[in-house]
Amino acid sequence: MKLATLKNARRDGQLVILSRDLKWALDASSVALTLQEAVENWCRVEPELQALSKSLNAGEANDAFVFDPAQAMAPLPRAYQWCDGSAFLSHGALMQKAFNLDPIEGVDHTPLMYQGAGDDFLGAHDDIPLPSEHQGIDFEGEFVVLVDDVPMGCSADQALQHIKLILQINDVSLRALAPREMKTGFGFLQAKPSSSFAPAAITPDELGDAWLDGRVHLPLQVHWNGQWFGHPHGSQMSFGFGQLIAHAALTRRLRAGTLIGSGTVSNAERSAGSACIAERRAIEMIEQGAAKTDYMRFGDQVHMDVFGHDGQSLFGAIDQRVVQAQG
Repeated sequence: MKLATLKNARRDGQLVILSRDLKWALDASSVALTLQEAVENWCRVEPELQALSKSLNAGEANDAFVFDPAQAMAPLPRAYQWCDGSAFLSHGALMQKAFNLDPIEGVDHTPLMYQGAGDDFLGAHDDIPLPSEHQGIDFEGEFVVLVDDVPMGCSADQALQHIKLILQINDVSLRALAPREMKTGFGFLQAKPSSSFAPAAITPDELGDAWLDGRVHLPLQVHWNGQWFGHPHGSQMSFGFGQLIAHAALTRRLRAGTLIGSGTVSNAERSAGSACIAERRAIEMIEQGAAKTDYMRFGDQVHMDVFGHDGQSLFGAIDQRVVQAQG
């Protein structure tokens, strides 16, 4: 099942079912008005949503309409909680080597995670408004899971059962602002503006055998200004989503609608390219002695997509520009 949220002049939008080929949509408001409402009542509403999905994919939904991804908000336009991990250790190892950083104690057995701002997510085709090109504008391709209520102290195996939907995001970063915030020990704030989400949130079964061990076993295709940038594979997470959820829930409950991110998808194999500019710059520093690639400028475009084994887009594409924020 694939779900999306359409713009309707309300902050939380209109929940719709999407066909597997992402061409058609069906109003789901008879079951749940918003995705937040749906995930809070998942046991009750999932069978009804699945029935609508089955009808839509069978071509039997008389009220189906053409899906326009430009009208999509983030599937969950605002979240009570957004926690982002750094589950691909190859990314951290590159940064450590490039900047001659001290190793982080226990990083190989305790996930890194920070609590981000979830009140203003962007749609897949929305512009990314930012105040300055001098803040080191970067994209970051990631996978994300949305959970129902997770009890405190939940194990990693149990945590997998709480994953209801999988999403794909561009976690925008401002690299010039990040170093100071990291040094304070308080975590990111200004360095992490609003993240952007691919149109569809999908149930794990949509991935088939590409969903294994709490990981998305598919490449994330990234293009910058029409040029290939990378296709790192999601299978190489050092910590699966079950471990990330368990980490976040060690000392507290996670309420339904919490989003947990993988961090930048990264592979040790250089031929896979990268899902963020900072990683390419780190590789250049290691191999050439200095970073050669600049960060994004206003008007630059980033495109991300994930394709299943049948060649169809699973989440729909993120395709957006960076623009000057208007006062």
